[in-house]
Amino acid sequence: MSTTTSTYLSIENNLARYQTMIANEPAVKTATEYYAANIGKVTSISDLVGNYRLLSYALTAYGLGDQVDNKALVTQVLEGGVSSSKALANTLANPNWAKFAAAFNFAANGASSISTASAISTTESAYDEQALEGQQGQQDVGVQLALYFQRVAPTITSSYNVLGDENLLEAFQTIFGVTLNTYGSIDTNASIVSKLMPMSDLTDPTKLKQLTERFTAQYTLLYGPGGQDASTPLSVTSSGTTTGNLNAATSIMSGILSGNSSYSGSSTAELLSGALLTSLQSLSLGG
Repeated sequence: MSTTTSTYLSIENNLARYQTMIANEPAVKTATEYYAANIGKVTSISDLVGNYRLLSYALTAYGLGDQVDNKALVTQVLEGGVSSSKALANTLANPNWAKFAAAFNFAANGASSISTASAISTTESAYDEQALEGQQGQQDVGVQLALYFQRVAPTITSSYNVLGDENLLEAFQTIFGVTLNTYGSIDTNASIVSKLMPMSDLTDPTKLKQLTERFTAQYTLLYGPGGQDASTPLSVTSSGTTTGNLNAATSIMSGILSGNSSYSGSSTAELLSGALLTSLQSLSLGG
């Protein structure tokens, strides 16, 4: 049986072929053809927001497909553009809003900018990637998350972006075996992300690949070969060895944050990985 890691690697090593296959899927092809034929007719923000099929395609391409009915928010984001740090797109927690507003930058570049050959091609490619990830997620959510992490992580600029993106957050927590909401404020959580996963690691192809493969390995350990719906929590008792071992990661994190010298000489990643492995060895893993 294939594992999350083997499936992810198969796709990553043959990405162009998979992208071509997904682009030729009937539903994807029909949506893309409609978008390419009609986006040039858009002359204003209201034109885009008022066309459900165009707006759905555009939002889906940037990971915001579930916002298609939130027309007021979409309008405000597009009207504000991205030039100012105070623009709505730049202040929303989900970094995809800023990417969407930059791609459909009516405010700075006018309506014609969204229908150039380059702009259409960029949006189509982004849509295909989303479709590929969604398709893989129907079989193994871990593969979907791995592809998403590999694609999106290099584009973020702050540890706060990880906290604002539930997919990146899940990947991070799986890689390092932590649950951030147990550690207090958003600033504390952002500090944890920075310590364990520096932003510079995400723009280093080798380190990013290592992180992604580590995610798939941990995901397979947690959910078994073939994975499962990531929304289904592990069944962990409130007492006994399992809980104690899971709490080892929490204890290590507390030491890291307090500067406990007993953790010096080892990387935080190594410490947490060891604690997580110990806990995993006590679990009855799904399969």
